[in-house]
Amino acid sequence: MSSFGADLSSLNWMATRLDAALGWARKFSIFQYPFVTACCGMEYMATATSHYDMDRFGAGFPRFSPRQADVLFVVGTVSHKIAPVLKRVYDQMTEPKWVVAFGVCTCTGGFYDNYATVRGIDTIIPVDIYIPGCPPRPENVLDGLIKLQEKIAQGARVTVPQGSSARPADFETPHTPETHL
Repeated sequence: MSSFGADLSSLNWMATRLDAALGWARKFSIFQYPFVTACCGMEYMATATSHYDMDRFGAGFPRFSPRQADVLFVVGTVSHKIAPVLKRVYDQMTEPKWVVAFGVCTCTGGFYDNYATVRGIDTIIPVDIYIPGCPPRPENVLDGLIKLQEKIAQGARVTVPQGSSARPADFETPHTPETHL
């Protein structure tokens, strides 16, 4: 009993409704930080045009400081030399934060099978949404954005136990040109 004489334990429904309201608000106010390193950047920019209208999903205006962003779009090939910069950008973002791997090079390393390329950014930072393609079509990007919105609304985050990977099973085998021959 509180000092007002009411039993406050029956008011636990407010927290649930508040979480749902915050999820809904976050879903339509995506502040993205584009980490563009390679050719997929052209398709990323094409998706951001008025023809595809990312603004209707609340993701129309990119931020250019990771401290102002809550979604990190990693677009293009990530080399081992740039990987520490990507990790630092991710660490500078405030919670809650989400990561989108844009393009097959970002998801798995793509057709690069050499010492200089990271074989998927999920080896560096946790990834929430994978959008494979070389480059991914704008429709696929919008589909990935809708799936990200669903995760944001639910408050879902990727939690990866130490020593394991959240990578989808079909990304476990390296993507090489010989795979298609």
